[in-house]
Amino acid sequence: MRRFIVTAATLAMALLGGTAYAHPKLVLANPPADAVVASPKNITLEFSEKLMPAFSKADVSMAAMPGMAAMKMASSSTVAPDGKTLVITPSSPLPRGRYTIDWNVVSADTHKVSGHLAFAVK
Repeated sequence: MRRFIVTAATLAMALLGGTAYAHPKLVLANPPADAVVASPKNITLEFSEKLMPAFSKADVSMAAMPGMAAMKMASSSTVAPDGKTLVITPSSPLPRGRYTIDWNVVSADTHKVSGHLAFAVK
């Protein structure tokens, strides 16, 4: 009986233990990293876990010319109804150029993850 309990406890820890320490991962971006696209109405970042809307956001910056600072573009970011997608909406159409999205998200289990991706508007 003791062997059964130890085996069951070990199996439960192996199966459930990984989920407790998981971090949200970016699984899909639109536009994708390094893509060249027409000016997008929305930029979407889909993650592997549900996000906490109050602590999940992103900024859009236009890459600078040599010797100049990058220019932050006015935008808003919200978590979509699916809970896993961060939607970034520029306040106005993005002009031609290179852009960086810097994102910070917090999953429902309070793990914080940051990252960035770049794309270009033709």
